Amino acid sequence: MHGPSSVGEISTALDLSQSLVSHNLRLLRSARLVKGNRQAKQVIYQIADTHVSHVISDMAIHIVEEACEDF
Repeated sequence: MHGPSSVGEISTALDLSQSLVSHNLRLLRSARLVKGNRQAKQVIYQIADTHVSHVISDMAIHIVEEACEDF
């Protein structure tokens, strides 16, 4: 959500395998939630539009709020 990123950058930030990230990004791309632009041998992904960004942001806030209530 911090701007365009490669699979490698996303997998490092989330501490997940590149194959898992790539697979999930492919699914998100087919659902038109992210866009991918090829740059040489890499595909750079970004959230499709601001509406999607807001939904994801709201979801993350809700998850954190729910987790805090459990403590």
